[in-house]
Amino acid sequence: MCLILIAYHCHPRYSLVMAANRDEFHDRPAAPARFWGTEPEILGGRDLKCGGTWLAMAPDGRFAAVVNYRDPGTRKDDAPSRGELVTEFLLSRVSPDDYLETLRNKSGRYNGFTLLFGNAERLFCFSNREDAPPLIQPGVHGLSNHLLDTPWPKVNKGRKALEEILVRETAPPVEAMFSLLADRSMPDDNLLPETGIGPEWERLLAPIFISGPVYGTRSSTVLMIGYDGMVTFVERTFDGSPDSFITSQFRFRIESKP
Repeated sequence: MCLILIAYHCHPRYSLVMAANRDEFHDRPAAPARFWGTEPEILGGRDLKCGGTWLAMAPDGRFAAVVNYRDPGTRKDDAPSRGELVTEFLLSRVSPDDYLETLRNKSGRYNGFTLLFGNAERLFCFSNREDAPPLIQPGVHGLSNHLLDTPWPKVNKGRKALEEILVRETAPPVEAMFSLLADRSMPDDNLLPETGIGPEWERLLAPIFISGPVYGTRSSTVLMIGYDGMVTFVERTFDGSPDSFITSQFRFRIESKP
């Protein structure tokens, strides 16, 4: 993922509302969201190059999403894929607290990342580029290719737009969140971060929805988990054009613990 917006325990009907964009090179193969047929089961898209995923959920209510931390000067060519962190957590059946300890012990093997993972009761945001308490507090948060709530223009704009959507006490309209994720407006150059990739790439990556000839937004996902345990998972997959997409939609109730 390259932008994750979350509202955590700040809506009367939903413990979690998430709107996220995955940005990637257009020639990197990927499969749309589906149930994988694994044991335990996973729902999410799939990176067909390395086998992991950027955002997924298990029927027991655990979920995870990962973003790369943009720091080209420290990149290691032999590092494992960061997408495997999402699947490892979901396939392990471990609690978020236990997986946090696993992450702390192995995170140095990977290139920079920030991983959002947990369930409706405990939600963590862990980065191998920051030594800070990872437990997320209730509120509206944003994450791009840095740390949680780093005030990049797309993060600030996305958080404000999600807050406006959540003002209504009824179910947040899925279409309104997809409209938020489709915003292609460009911030002023003086607001752009400096992450070591040069001004041309900073401009390309600045909008919420990225439209580039070789790199851009490949999918948008809306995930909502109600206090009643109902899950709504909707993904739109793009193939180089923001106006042409395939929709995958799932609705199910979180499995009860035996």
